[in-house]
Amino acid sequence: MKKINSKNLCPFIQSKLNNQDNDIIPIIISYKDSKKMTDGKISSLSTKLNRELPIVNGYACEMSTEAIREIIRDPNIEYISYDTKVFAVMDIARKTVGADRIPRSGYTGKGVTVAIIDTGVSPHLDLIYPHNRIIGFKDLINNETVAYDDNGHGTHCAGILGASGYCSKGKYKGIAPEVNILPIKVLDDNGNGKSSDILSAVQWIIDTKEVHKTRIINFSLGAIAEFRERKDPLVKAANKAIENGLIVVAAVGNSGPKRNTILSPATSRYVISVGALDTNKTPDISDDMIAKFSSRGPTIDRIKKPDLIAPGVNIMSLSHKTLDNYTALSGTSMAAPIVSGAAALLLNSNPNYDHFDIKRILINSCTKIKAPSYDQGAGILDLSKLFS
Repeated sequence: MKKINSKNLCPFIQSKLNNQDNDIIPIIISYKDSKKMTDGKISSLSTKLNRELPIVNGYACEMSTEAIREIIRDPNIEYISYDTKVFAVMDIARKTVGADRIPRSGYTGKGVTVAIIDTGVSPHLDLIYPHNRIIGFKDLINNETVAYDDNGHGTHCAGILGASGYCSKGKYKGIAPEVNILPIKVLDDNGNGKSSDILSAVQWIIDTKEVHKTRIINFSLGAIAEFRERKDPLVKAANKAIENGLIVVAAVGNSGPKRNTILSPATSRYVISVGALDTNKTPDISDDMIAKFSSRGPTIDRIKKPDLIAPGVNIMSLSHKTLDNYTALSGTSMAAPIVSGAAALLLNSNPNYDHFDIKRILINSCTKIKAPSYDQGAGILDLSKLFS
């Protein structure tokens, strides 16, 4: 059988085809133009059509290698990628980034909605009392309609972002304690999911942004960056969200200290990508260091990442197991919602800020530590410089 060498196939699928494996593969097909999408042809060739993905002008489906050989001949196809696996990657943290000084500014994130694409969010008292700030819910795993979290990762991130501190008497208050939370469940009880579900989640956020007044998307998850930026489905979705007026923050991943380990969609040159800082359990940054696990840049496209860093080691936040308990977790997943919270505060100060305004202001507020730029980007987020 003739070898396949196509720029429109990701390396994994190309390898499968050239090895003559007769497998069924979960794939994402993107078309050059939405008008050229041919649902009938996809349906006839796929063993399972999972969902339409207008955000990348395409579909998620399962297809045999033989069928992929046939459909790749279509000149309207831009790219076929493997539907990659996606995975989930407060007192001292607040002081480290200067959040303890924010009350003087009066900004709390009130009126700003942050979409958290994660494992879901449980109704912890710090989020629902004195009034419920979980203002909606979308479940792409089990299709439930009432917010829940069977893993805990999303609830923890929501607390870092916006816990009121009610159950801890303010000790574990989030960065933006009056922000609205919009959880979208795309990861299962083990913290695993599919890229195609992330794409659907981003499309849903864009479609409903006026309903929920959504301004920010927090990605405390990612996939191994296997594609160049312009072909990566997750990057394309994140960039489309930015084009549609949303501010996008993403964790860089926990694959450090090796270089070239930034996860997608944090690999996007536009996304605000966040690495993790180890505070050494003190608010003084003089003894701070990059968390060993924090992914390092550059990206496949030689883009310098992360953009900045925030505390991500032993961060105390909400537990999904009870209405009033807290737990400690570590990861760049914990650092990202600190930055999302900071973005919400900035929107309080000026609702007309767009993604690029927020990114520039955050980067300019950072303080460098002794570490390479591919480890820390612009440095540690310092909110005291924004709200002094």
